[in-house]
Amino acid sequence: MNAPSVSQQRVTDLLAQWSHGDDAALAELTPLVYDELRRVAHHYLSGERRDHTLQTTALVNEVYLRLADQTNPRWQNRAHFFAVAARAMRQILVSYARTQQAQKRGGGAFKVDLDEVALVSQEESKEIVDLHEALEQLSALDARKAQIVELKYFGGLNYDEIAEVLKISRITVRRDWEFAKVWLYTELRSA
Repeated sequence: MNAPSVSQQRVTDLLAQWSHGDDAALAELTPLVYDELRRVAHHYLSGERRDHTLQTTALVNEVYLRLADQTNPRWQNRAHFFAVAARAMRQILVSYARTQQAQKRGGGAFKVDLDEVALVSQEESKEIVDLHEALEQLSALDARKAQIVELKYFGGLNYDEIAEVLKISRITVRRDWEFAKVWLYTELRSA
C-alpha cells in the first residue's frame, strides 16, 4: 500500500487524539474530515441520474452529526472512520427512502432530520431500498462481500483502504468486489 499522505496521516493522528478525549483535536479534525466526507458523497452522487435530488450537503451534515455525536469513539485510523461514515450514509439513505415509500403509500406524517430539502426522489427511494435489501441478502450469504460493497459504494474507499479496514489482501478485496457486483446486478435485475 502507498504511504499515506500528510493529511491522511494527520487525520489518523487527530482521530486517535479525539478518541482519547482531546476536544481540540476534534476542532482541528472537523474541516479535514468534513471536506473529505463531501468528496465521498459527491463521488457517490456522480454515478446517479442527472435529475436526482440527492443533496450532498444535507447528507454529509447528517453523517457528520452522527459521527461527531459519539461519546468515547475508538477510531483505529482514517479508513476505519470512513468505513463507519459509509455505514451511516447507507443507513440514512435507506431510512429516508423507506420513509418516502411509506408516505407514497399513504403513511402518516413523518419527521425528516435532513434540512428541508428532498434527499432522494421517489424513484430513487425504491432503488435504494432494493439495493439495501439485496445487500442484506448478500450479507447473509457472505458478510465480507457485503461489507466491501458498502465500503466501496457508500464510503468511497479504494481497494487499499478496504483491505486495511477488513485486514485482508487487496487482491481479495478486488475479487470479492467483482463477485459482489455481478451478484447484486443479478439480484437487482430480478427484483
